[in-house]
Order: sequence, then C-alpha cells, then structure tokens
Amino acid sequence: MALLMRLCQRSYSTKLKDHQAALMARSLPKRQALPGVNNIIVIASGKGGVGKSTVAANFACSLAKLGARVGLLDGDIFGPTIPLMMNLHSEPRVNDKNQIIPPQNYNVKCLSMGMLTPPDGAIIWRGPLVMSAIQRLLKGADWSPLDVLVIDTPPGTGDVHLSLTQHTPITGVLLVSTPHKAAIDVTIRGAEMYHKLKVPIFGLVENMRYSICDNCNHHIEFFKPLTGSSHPKLPETLISLPLDSHIADCGESGTPVVIKHPDSEHAKLFNKLALQIWSTLQEKQGTNETAKDTNKC
Repeated sequence: MALLMRLCQRSYSTKLKDHQAALMARSLPKRQALPGVNNIIVIASGKGGVGKSTVAANFACSLAKLGARVGLLDGDIFGPTIPLMMNLHSEPRVNDKNQIIPPQNYNVKCLSMGMLTPPDGAIIWRGPLVMSAIQRLLKGADWSPLDVLVIDTPPGTGDVHLSLTQHTPITGVLLVSTPHKAAIDVTIRGAEMYHKLKVPIFGLVENMRYSICDNCNHHIEFFKPLTGSSHPKLPETLISLPLDSHIADCGESGTPVVIKHPDSEHAKLFNKLALQIWSTLQEKQGTNETAKDTNKC
C-alpha cells in the first residue's frame, strides 16, 4: 500500500529534454527536397467527404493556367480519385532510371495508385506498405521540372500525412472543410497536427457553403457563420465554394470545372485561390533570392 501511494505521488514531465529530443530525432528520416520541385502544397482535412480531391484537381489546373509547371499526386492510397477527375487511367511508363513517368493532362503531371492497380481492386495494406507506396510515388517518380507539386491527401492525421511531413519540406497546407460544426472540429484537429509538425498553413477553403439559384443567381446559405470568436483556431478563409452539380459533374466526367467552364463563377473562385497562392510563392521566391544575394555580398 505504501509503495502504491509513493507511485501515485510521483510526477512526470511531458516536456522532452534536449538530449531526449536529440535521441528521438536520430530515428526520424531527414527531409529532402524533391529534385526539380520548387514547392509542395498539401491539400488536407481531418474530415472525409469535404471535397479535397475536387479542390486539388481544380487548384492544380488553375495554377497551370497561370503558367506554372504543376504536378498532382494522389496521396489517397485506399480511395484514389485523381485518375477519374483528371481523365488519366492508363498505367504510367518507367524511364531507364526506373523512375515512374507521371502522365499529363490539362498541362498537369499526375500520379496515383489508381493508375497502378485494377479499377475494382481493393488495396488491403498495413501502415508500412502505405508509407512505402507514398515514397515510391513521391520520390520514385520523374516529377522535374515543377514549380508546384500539389498533393491530395486522405482524411485523418495518419501514416500518409506523417510520411509526407517527415520526408519532404512542405511549403504549405490548404485546409478544406464544409462549414458545419462536425467537420470544422475535425479540421481544427488536422490543423493542430501541422502546427505541431511546424508546417505552414495557407488558409481554409470552405466547400459547399451555399447554393446559387439558376434563375435569379441568389445565394442560398446552408450554414451559420462558424468563423471568428467561436472558432479562433481556424485559419483565414481564402474562398467559399458553392454546392453545385456542375462542379460534381465536371469531376466525374474527367474535366475539372476550371477547364470545362472557364468563365463560370466556380472557375473564377478556383482561379482566385490559385492566383493568391501563386503570388505568395512568387513573393517568397523573390525574398529568398534577395537574401542569397545579400549573403554573397
């Protein structure tokens, strides 16, 4: 009994000491830049079914329309959808260096596990195989040269997200969520993971927030505002997208809405997002080049 009381009275520190952190860091992989890839942008959300793949495909195509050299990696091993949305179903070729050559459509290089497995085949893998597949698609492919590699990720905060953040320097994250509380709460938990891993977050893309009447163009709001003081941990909302059958139909037909309906309001929203992020990347590049020139002097 006395021993039990002494054990209960002991206090434990959850903060790692310097030497403990150093020991743990030895077992982690080193982040290495992808040859010829200037920026990596992750599309993420803790919640599933919020439209990450739709945002990823249209965002990548919008960047390409701005003149950027763009790649799109489908990080969802178990439920790949990028081959459908980008109309790329053939198995990719391999070059003489045993690197996968990502096929291209709409001026976007794309790669997905869905291109390497039968359409009706189920992938039943444990964590190590998933992480190995991600590394093969990421580092075993000939992506160069790219200004931006967009990575569409699965829901949650599991193996794929950890593997990406541990192996590659991520420029930033775009969070995607629907505006109802259940999705927002899970998205905030996903954001916390990236904060802890010291990965910058560009902002939030609100999806399916409203509908637009075909007759009068009136906006019909589905949700109450959830930003501001009620959710102080939410990043800045960059764009709010409508729930619209045109966006879904375009995705299912393999032609993103920014390609099929380039003058639509939906396309303008995706183009606005791409322009904002592209401008941020250009500004960052200019700052880095100035810093290099200063150091040379």
